[in-house]
Amino acid sequence: MFKWKKLGKVFTPQEVTGRSWLKEFAQAPATLMFEDFVRVYFSCRPSADENGQYVSYSSYVDLDRSDLFKIRQVAKKPILVLGGLGEFDEFGTYPVSVIRHGDNIHAYYAGWTRCESVPFNVAIGGAISCDEGETFTKLGNGPLLSYSPDEPFVISGPKIRRFNDKWYLWYIAGRKWKLVAGRAEPVYKIRMATSDDGWHWIKMNRDLIESRIEEDEAQASPDVFYANGKYHMFFCYRYSSLFRGRDYGYRIGYASSANLTDWVRDDSKAGIDVSEEGWDAEMVSYPHVFEVDGKIYLAYLGDQVGRYGFGLAVLDGTLE
Repeated sequence: MFKWKKLGKVFTPQEVTGRSWLKEFAQAPATLMFEDFVRVYFSCRPSADENGQYVSYSSYVDLDRSDLFKIRQVAKKPILVLGGLGEFDEFGTYPVSVIRHGDNIHAYYAGWTRCESVPFNVAIGGAISCDEGETFTKLGNGPLLSYSPDEPFVISGPKIRRFNDKWYLWYIAGRKWKLVAGRAEPVYKIRMATSDDGWHWIKMNRDLIESRIEEDEAQASPDVFYANGKYHMFFCYRYSSLFRGRDYGYRIGYASSANLTDWVRDDSKAGIDVSEEGWDAEMVSYPHVFEVDGKIYLAYLGDQVGRYGFGLAVLDGTLE
C-alpha cells in the first residue's frame, strides 16, 4: 500500500476576512504551479440566504512553494461569475479543475442549478484565463458536457489532465436519486471523456470504477496521476445514505490502469484514512495529487466535505 503522511490543515475559510462571498467551505482543491508559489483553487460559500439556501463560488489561495503552509494571498474576488437567470450555473460553480495550455489557462467547472423534485442538477462548463488564472471568462452561457440519454443528471466533478497530447476529462455522472428519510440523495459513478482540443468532447459512456461497499456506492473526484509506467487514480466514495457522519461518510479509494480506460480498484493501497480526532476524523474526500520539487502531495477535504478547509499529506515512498 501507499503511505501518505498527513501534514495538517492548510487553509481555513473561517479565518478569512473582508470577503462576504467566502464564509465557509474550501472544497475540491486543485493546483496550478508557478515559479515560487502554488495556487490552489477551491469552492466556497457565503452565508445562507433568508430561506436557508446557499450558492457556491470558486476562488483560490496562493501557497509559498518553499513552505506550503505559508499563505501568500487569498483571491480578492471569485474567479467566475455566477450564471444569469435560468442558466446552468446560476447557483454555483463547484468544483473547478484547471490546466495550462500555451499562454492561457483552461478551467472546467461544475455549474449548479436548483430543482423542484430534487435539490439540484449539475453540468460541466468551460472557461479560459488570460491573466495567469486570476479570473476566467466562460466559453458561453451553456455547458460543455451536459445530461444525455445515458447520463440523465448530475454531470459534475471535472478533473482535467493531458497525456500524450490528448485531453482527458474525468467526471461523475448521476445514476439515480434515492429517497432517504424523505430527502433525495444522488448516486453517481466515475466516467471519462476525451478531446483533441480541450473543448469538444467524446464520452466513453461507461462507468470506470466498480462499486465495492454497496451497489449504490457514490463515487467522486477521480484524480489521475502518471508515475512509474502506469496511471494512478485517487478518488472518494461513500454510502448512499447516512453518509454525513463517520461510519458511512466519504473515504479515499485507489485504482490503477495501463491504458486509462480499464481500471483495477484496490482501496487497500490508498494509504490514507480518517484520523482518530481533529478536523478529518469523520471523513476524507476529494483527493488531488500534485508534485512540487520532487515531492508528491495529496490535497484533500476533511469533515463535512470541506466546511472547515482542506489539508495536505505527502507521499512517503513512490507511486508504483
